[in-house]
Amino acid sequence: MSGFGGLILDCDGVLVDSETIAIHIEQEMLSQWGLDYDRETYLSRFVGLANRDYHAQLQADADDAGITLPGDFAAQMQDAIWVRFESDLISLPGVESLVRGFSGPVAVASSSETEKLARKLSLTGLSPLFGEHVFSADLVTNGKPAPDLFLHAAQAIGISPAACLVIEDSVNGIRAARAAGMTAFGYTGGGHADAGLRGRLESAGAEAVFASHADIFSALSYAGAQG
Repeated sequence: MSGFGGLILDCDGVLVDSETIAIHIEQEMLSQWGLDYDRETYLSRFVGLANRDYHAQLQADADDAGITLPGDFAAQMQDAIWVRFESDLISLPGVESLVRGFSGPVAVASSSETEKLARKLSLTGLSPLFGEHVFSADLVTNGKPAPDLFLHAAQAIGISPAACLVIEDSVNGIRAARAAGMTAFGYTGGGHADAGLRGRLESAGAEAVFASHADIFSALSYAGAQG
């Protein structure tokens, strides 16, 4: 299926429907502390970032606005999010068919920390699909939108960057994939996707944007048949 040698997928908002949970809780808590963002700005700036970079940007915004965030604001948000993950986190439809149908090696490259990434995949039953090919931003110096994580994943699965296809739901992720010299497909099937996400992913460099994994599977199958 397809002319790509390797498939690399983001996790949050691509494999598991976590972003819709996290974003709702984050924006609610930040608003209570005085940091308000419109949804499009929030999605464009923060989705896809490693937590360390996300929290640093929030602190910088608070400092600029003269707002004092709780000293443990990051931990408070993460604790609230994980309570919901434990009860409500699900995988997104069509993931297993896409991964099992791909003819080459498949990997996960996520901005989540290693332990949390493993937990999300375990909670949703996706861990067996990827084995050891699960890579976190903890493994590289620079998180998305830098290319480091995708380049690390490509090297680990033994596929040249130019032969890799990346599936991403965020502007930061698409930029990272393009910076790595990879083809990037945008995905808008997560619960957090707003009406403008397709356009933002295309502007960031997505070659195509799909609303479901079934559509990606069909497109890759068609491309493989044509090849």
